[in-house]
Amino acid sequence: MAQKPSTPKGTRDFNPEQVAKRNYIFNTIRGAFDKFGFQPIETPSFENSETLMGKYGDEGDRLIFKILNSGDFLSKANQEAFSQKNSNKLTPSISEKALRYDLTVPFARYVVQHQNEIEFPFKRYQIQPVWRADRPQKGRFREFYQCDADVVGSKSLWQEVEFIQLYDTVFSALKLEGVTIKINNRKILSGIAEVIGASNKLIDFTVALDKLDKIGEDKVKAEMLSKGISEEGISKLQPLFSLSGSFESQIESLKDILSSSEEGKKGIEELSFIDNAISELGLSIATLQLDVTLARGLNYYTGAIFEVAAPKTVKMGSIGGGGRYDDLTGIFGMKDVSGVGISFGLDRIYLVLEELGLFPETISKNVEVLFINFGEKEALFSLKAIKQLRLEGINAELYPDAAKMKKQMNHANKRHIPFVVLVGDDEINSNRYTLKNMISGEQEKVSLDSLVNKIKKS
Repeated sequence: MAQKPSTPKGTRDFNPEQVAKRNYIFNTIRGAFDKFGFQPIETPSFENSETLMGKYGDEGDRLIFKILNSGDFLSKANQEAFSQKNSNKLTPSISEKALRYDLTVPFARYVVQHQNEIEFPFKRYQIQPVWRADRPQKGRFREFYQCDADVVGSKSLWQEVEFIQLYDTVFSALKLEGVTIKINNRKILSGIAEVIGASNKLIDFTVALDKLDKIGEDKVKAEMLSKGISEEGISKLQPLFSLSGSFESQIESLKDILSSSEEGKKGIEELSFIDNAISELGLSIATLQLDVTLARGLNYYTGAIFEVAAPKTVKMGSIGGGGRYDDLTGIFGMKDVSGVGISFGLDRIYLVLEELGLFPETISKNVEVLFINFGEKEALFSLKAIKQLRLEGINAELYPDAAKMKKQMNHANKRHIPFVVLVGDDEINSNRYTLKNMISGEQEKVSLDSLVNKIKKS
């Protein structure tokens, strides 16, 4: 008995309706990218292993899908590692390529490789799938799309301002109200760590601080103590735990907390610049919020850090994020190229729109009219009309077989096709068409011009 087919864990098939909904999101994001002057690029689905390995930390390296070398890969395997069953040492000898883990590192590779062809500042966007050997769960898959936009070659804070506007433009177009764009700055976090005497424990400090909403103040303090941060230092953080209010009021509180840190003051200046600009320009649908606990991507972000939260009525993680990085291309030998970028979480945005019922009803551009097939002569006559309908932008098709009429009508109903056309000897002789409205049941004989107009107006 044949084994029942299935998809690999963490991957999905998409039916026509789902593809239409995903394309709606893709097209909305792509349209905004184009409007803001970003240019599209694409990179290969797989990269040389050395391009990816070591760029995401130990955890990231573990989640990279490796591709076995072609042919008899074991003949060139590290035999010592093979006999010892040491996969870490064995892998480089049997796998030279890997599926891309994200779009950022391949983009950095692209910039370095094509630096003589690129006009800087370079604004690029990329909408392609990535792969991660992660544990699948709601909103997390092993194969998924990323929608990234980056600017490299400019340190201007106007780029951060534009990215906030870009987020607002996309979510406005999707009618996704209640979205919050959270912002922080690496320099703020570094400044706080400096003030409490924990500069050498920046990662430990921020990892604990990032859990404030989840585990509460007392447990965050306990975790900091366990990581070697002094009680005296933690006591200096007390104003931070109660930080709330408007963007401006939080900035004023931070000025007091970070008065002794030059790095922290720079972070405050950058955040104030962005906030003042957005206050002047305004946002249509999103809210900009300062969140000093935000610490995503701290290993490579050097300035602004973004994270987009879905409306509070939906239980969902972040639906976007990004930040400023001053030397991402340095991993490939091209130093001092500053950049800033953001990403949209397509799959999570899809789930949010679905839960809130925000997909337009007309999103699936279905076939609008089906011509019933009564035989060879009638089919040829119908195809001449179908050709004209398609030129007019109407989705039309002929049922391929001269099957029983009931079967063809059921086919139209199951596919939710609103009109069918019947063509027999009378229609051919009079050069007219019998148009049947599948919703109302009404039918009438019409000319080709009238057929076009009636379907267009429906």
